[in-house]
Amino acid sequence: MFAIRTATRPSPRSLALLAFAGVVGLIALFAATASAHGTITLKHRDAVKPTVVLVHGAFADATGWSGVIKRLQADGYPVIAPANPLRSLSSDSAYIASVLKQTPGPLVVVGHSYGGAVITNAAAGNPNVKALVYIDAFIPDVGEPTLSLAGKGSLLATAVEYKAFPPFGKNDIDVYIKKDMFREAFCADVSAKTAALMWAAQRPAAAASGAEPTTAAAWKTVPSWALIGRQDRAITPDALRFMAKRAGSTIQEIDASHVSMISHPDVATALIEKAAKATS
Repeated sequence: MFAIRTATRPSPRSLALLAFAGVVGLIALFAATASAHGTITLKHRDAVKPTVVLVHGAFADATGWSGVIKRLQADGYPVIAPANPLRSLSSDSAYIASVLKQTPGPLVVVGHSYGGAVITNAAAGNPNVKALVYIDAFIPDVGEPTLSLAGKGSLLATAVEYKAFPPFGKNDIDVYIKKDMFREAFCADVSAKTAALMWAAQRPAAAASGAEPTTAAAWKTVPSWALIGRQDRAITPDALRFMAKRAGSTIQEIDASHVSMISHPDVATALIEKAAKATS
């Protein structure tokens, strides 16, 4: 005959011990989950994309970055494209430096043409600036005026015209690119229709902006990248190569005019993102 055992009811003390063990287990599980979550949070924080600051040059405005902005935003990058005043290298650089200081970091700062000289000065000493990207741009050293670096054969000397408008007057003459030379000198690889629109909307630079010497060179302490248009007629390809090599920039060349960010926004965007990823 089989003996039948009757289940005994756990004592209050046993129940208390079981409950305590369960709480300890839950705490351990929570701690492990929190630790893993913390690791994920840290990795997520480290993977936050830098803000890209796009600085235009002379004879242009921030809309020249439209194709690049669209692509960067689609890839999740915060982007701003401030208006470069184009009045003098010192005042333009001070203005952009103020923009950079008020923009949470990390930052990738990009300059086109004269905008390259501006970011070279404006980014100096700002620890949030992690990379500089030069798109068909001037990369001056301390003491160098911007226009002295355009290179032998640049069309800028013959393509520009000077106009004085109040209240600036004779000491602050505006510089424009002539209508009949605009496409050839500035944007030969865009359509004639697009070039005509760009000429009509061009923002002139004060003559002083190209003659004022550089006072800082951020590229000496910040890693840089450079996109060089092999058909650039505003800053010669040889001049662009010289400046980029001197700065120790990572160089990419493309068959493009002076406005490769307009004619090839995909290439310009890829280089900017490469710089962003290399410094993250």
